[in-house]
Amino acid sequence: MKQRIGIVGGGQLGRMLGFAAKRLGFYVSVINPTPNSPAGQVVDNQIVADYADETAIRKLAAQSDFLTFEIELANAKILEALAKTDLQINPSAKTLTIIKDKLLQKQFLQKAKISVAKFMPVVTKTDITAAAKKFGYPLVLKARFDAYDGRGNALIKKETDIGAALEKLAGRKLYVEQFVPFTKELAVMVARSTKSEIKTFPVVETVHQNNICHIVYAPASVPQIVERKAKNVAVKMMQHLKGAGVFGIEMFLTKKGEILINEIAPRVHNSGHYTIEACITNQFEQHIRAITGLPLGNTDMIMPAAVMVNVLGERKGAAAVIGLEKVLQIPNVAVHIYGKAETKLERKMGHITAVDKDLNKAYKKAIQARKLLSI
Repeated sequence: MKQRIGIVGGGQLGRMLGFAAKRLGFYVSVINPTPNSPAGQVVDNQIVADYADETAIRKLAAQSDFLTFEIELANAKILEALAKTDLQINPSAKTLTIIKDKLLQKQFLQKAKISVAKFMPVVTKTDITAAAKKFGYPLVLKARFDAYDGRGNALIKKETDIGAALEKLAGRKLYVEQFVPFTKELAVMVARSTKSEIKTFPVVETVHQNNICHIVYAPASVPQIVERKAKNVAVKMMQHLKGAGVFGIEMFLTKKGEILINEIAPRVHNSGHYTIEACITNQFEQHIRAITGLPLGNTDMIMPAAVMVNVLGERKGAAAVIGLEKVLQIPNVAVHIYGKAETKLERKMGHITAVDKDLNKAYKKAIQARKLLSI
């Protein structure tokens, strides 16, 4: 049995992938530019280097049987070259190339006849006003590359907002989308193995503040027909993308009951963290199973309801966890601290998951716990 896994990226996602891989007996190495990274604390080996460093990626590849990534900043060109060797790289480098460019991602989905918001590439103010004439206001100006947690978005409600939006995203390649007046934001984690087995996790509802995911409700309180639509969209997307692994798919639910894909993540995702406590197989173990050719696990929930709340940094400075003892006195509440040395405002420092017999009870516990915890 091949037993070495390399992960490009060593943040909280790499950390939780590391836990899952070690439990299954794999030797795990990661690349991360920060010494003693969250993943580096729990895996066998960390290479301290940038995610795009060719020498470091080739070094990681040389000591791995399976290579994967937990961040879109991974060097797709180098991964594509390495894919021509015997090394198994999943998801595929071609998939990473498509998804890391959000405009290319939207064009790919449109070509696959998967519903998305209307969009077009833009460079100048004139391009944006042309988009406004075509789609109407409001619009969302987005960076094509390296944008996460809303840091690459700017809302344009009227023409006078265009200048500020362009200034916010100055120096970046851009595209614009028609704003979707959604009723709910949904997400589905979906996995495909190297043997083409596909399994979906429950459809969840996500709630964002300042474009950052704050709360995840599992399962989403939506009609069965909406749940089926969301899962069908997820499976259809997987049939078009190459490579194995777990993918996070963020969606909009419109007033008419339509499902539009907002964004795809070619990796485990924040909206799937609840699976650690709430599902028979969590998303991290499922990803390890998928990329190493093992059978995919059962994705059913083991509790009727779960609510995940992100723990975001509330100040700037050395990380210190306050209130943990009080939080752990609440029944059926789990706390995950990511081991980041420095806390920053709105930086993801950990998460809390509460499980219970119904969503309302789980929500109350999760919110109570979040109020007691500070980093």
